[in-house]
Amino acid sequence: MSGLWSDVAPQLWPAFWVTIKLTFWAALGSMIWGTVLAALRVSPVPVMRVFGTWYVNIVRNTPLTLIVVFCSIGLYGKLGLALAPENENFIKNNNFWLAVLGFVLYTSTFVCETLRSGFNTVPIGQAEAARSLGLPFTKVFTIIVLPQAIRSVIVPLGSVLIALTKNTTIASAIGVGEASLLMKEQIENHGDQVVAVFAIFAVGFMILTLTESLVFGALARRLAVRR
Repeated sequence: MSGLWSDVAPQLWPAFWVTIKLTFWAALGSMIWGTVLAALRVSPVPVMRVFGTWYVNIVRNTPLTLIVVFCSIGLYGKLGLALAPENENFIKNNNFWLAVLGFVLYTSTFVCETLRSGFNTVPIGQAEAARSLGLPFTKVFTIIVLPQAIRSVIVPLGSVLIALTKNTTIASAIGVGEASLLMKEQIENHGDQVVAVFAIFAVGFMILTLTESLVFGALARRLAVRR
């Protein structure tokens, strides 16, 4: 066990730091794109509603591994999409951002549906009153509906974020050096201590997800909509 720990310890924080960065950037992008998708799903323009509906239904039911691998092989390998500057760390950085892109494309669909459930908690009379005053859809959505919807679904959004944190393990499929890739390497190097390896990384992920759960629980209590 001491040999395993001396081998893992120096690499543990850098690997989990990559996991944290993947979670942060993917969560940020998913909130932005998921909000746009939610707006499209309730838009008065039929074409936008159709696009939002089809996007969510198709991407949400596509395996995340397939999406991440497509971003690497399809977007970069075949189309030449580069998301990092050309330097000695190009491959590593580009794979990182391609993984983030894949997570955003996928996770945003769950953010969208979570927000849509929050829209149902906003009294319809408020939106109708705003429209009767001549406010366009964009202002009704951004000023009246969206802020209340977000406050009412903070806990479900936290669950989406926790799922995203666990899904970052898929980034190892395209060589991103996050925690699960390090775990696989340690299993290969210490095959006789598989249980100990799993325990170390399970504790690491538990710390991350429990912290997220506590933060979102506190936010939900603080920002809950009082009716």
